[in-house]
Amino acid sequence: MKVAQDFMVEVPALKIDEMATRARKILRDDVYREVYVHDAKGHLVGYLDITGVLNVTSTKSNITIEGFTKETLSVKTNQTLEDVMRTIRSNATDSVPVVGNQNMLLGGVLLSDLFPVFITRHRLQGRVGDNMSVKVVKCSPEDPVQKVYNLIVDSGFTAFPVEKKRKLVGIISRRDLLKDGRWRTSIEGGTAGTPVESVMTTPVFSTVPEEDLQKAAETLVKHDISRLPVLEDGVLVGIIDRHDVLKSLK
Repeated sequence: MKVAQDFMVEVPALKIDEMATRARKILRDDVYREVYVHDAKGHLVGYLDITGVLNVTSTKSNITIEGFTKETLSVKTNQTLEDVMRTIRSNATDSVPVVGNQNMLLGGVLLSDLFPVFITRHRLQGRVGDNMSVKVVKCSPEDPVQKVYNLIVDSGFTAFPVEKKRKLVGIISRRDLLKDGRWRTSIEGGTAGTPVESVMTTPVFSTVPEEDLQKAAETLVKHDISRLPVLEDGVLVGIIDRHDVLKSLK
């Protein structure tokens, strides 16, 4: 039976006295949503996420990451995949740290790596409508990518439906921003810059409230996406992501 160690990968980690600007660069420019924090001896202290340290905008700031570090639950190398998934659900993160003796940080397990295994091992029950989030953060095609960046920082979400005249026309994710690259000029220059419509992904994969949760989860895996807009009669009524699916884990 596979355990946490079988899925463990190297993850970004910083010492607690390092500069916040370094953490900001990692979280801004890489695919990771979390950076783990350890002390001088390598013991896990906590983690940083995109909702905090990305607000540090000065490149000459002498602020350390200590004030942004949050507590986190961890797993041992021999814990089951179900234990790992429950811990990720409790942390509400996209990864979980793996520790050894004396809480020594060894690596991490990514939700994106574990999710496909989870949905094949567990037949999910219920409908999308019973598990989706109804409070949807969205944007418009004409919005500058600066707004998307601010939404990521403020909400912690990493993908947003794009609506025009109440019609879903695309979705924009942190991954889209990273792949495009032009957004950095807008962010750093403080200008309106690139519009969302030139970066967003289209057409959009979506689902409906009546859809089986299992099928929606399989769509997330098949297309390697983290969130699915939920439409009812063509109108956006919710969104479902990997964490919503994890609610079905007992």
